[in-house]
Amino acid sequence: MSSAVQVTREVKVGVLGATGTVGQRFLVLLSTHPYFRIHALGASSRSAGLKYSAAVRWKQPTPIPSVVADVVVRECKADQFEGCDIVFSGLDSDVAGDIEKAFRAAELCVFSNASNYRRDPIVPLCVPLVNPDHLSVLPYQRSVQSPPTKRGCIVTNANCSTTGITVPLKALEVAFGPLDAVIVTTLQAISGAGYPGVSSLDILDNVVPLIGGEEEKIEWELSKILGGSDDKGFDLHAASPMRISAACNRVPVLDGHTECVSLSFVNRPPPSPEAVIEAMRNYRCEAQELGCPSAPAQAVYVHDEPDRPQPRLDRHFQNGSGVNVGRVRKCGVLDIKFVVLSNNVSIGAATSSIINAEYAVAKNLI
Repeated sequence: MSSAVQVTREVKVGVLGATGTVGQRFLVLLSTHPYFRIHALGASSRSAGLKYSAAVRWKQPTPIPSVVADVVVRECKADQFEGCDIVFSGLDSDVAGDIEKAFRAAELCVFSNASNYRRDPIVPLCVPLVNPDHLSVLPYQRSVQSPPTKRGCIVTNANCSTTGITVPLKALEVAFGPLDAVIVTTLQAISGAGYPGVSSLDILDNVVPLIGGEEEKIEWELSKILGGSDDKGFDLHAASPMRISAACNRVPVLDGHTECVSLSFVNRPPPSPEAVIEAMRNYRCEAQELGCPSAPAQAVYVHDEPDRPQPRLDRHFQNGSGVNVGRVRKCGVLDIKFVVLSNNVSIGAATSSIINAEYAVAKNLI
């Protein structure tokens, strides 16, 4: 495992989609970062040329950070972000693809929350508490561009609902070997739909049992994230294929995705609930060992209380950068079942991108 790395230089960063909900969360986190310095903000052409405070419809629980309030918003064009070492993308997927590709070609390092390149065979899909080592493919990604890039690259983080369950699943694979089957039912917060999101007439006093494309994302992304990698790509967990079934529901909660997980192991006999709890509590990842400043102290926090975790009580624990688990017990159909809570707008979105970038800086990958 790596040892802590002290970053002493300032790293200039830009944010694409800065006026959106994910972009706003990026700015809240970056405004107090120890070495990332906000250098440029990008948004749509209707916002370009305006001061950020005039362009944004601010929806965060804290005021607009003073370091960005008077910054003039730029168009999302690569030549407008000259001087940035890193660009964080909070763009919607309907526009992110071409923009992020152009930024890579212009020798910019893009850390994206959008879904466009998650399935690309040479783009890392990283949950920073699980598989940041997949960033080792970046030199190869650069080499196969036409023309090849020297610095330009794209790194994606996972779908918000995938992220929450991947961390405890990784802890269990490290301790007990490969998983055979995973069944997950999600109860996903309305903030995951962006702003303005789900209509009040649809979500109040209701549960919506469909989130378009969400189940397919979970079922595919888990194998890429939990699988291995080499310098040229990813094995998609091919040595021990997982059976994965997801059912996704939108619920009237503001922030925090709750997920009920049942799973089985390849190796027999399976571990006891007590051994599972110990493995989750003992799990540490390389981002923690490197001292990445946005990484949580505890990657997986296991609650002893029988009725936790809960979104309202636990979504802001560790600034939303870790994952909460509770109700670990035997499963009557598979081996083990438990409940996961993750903050979908933090570790499920902007925080993941930021830790991925911190890891890349610490490992001199960018």
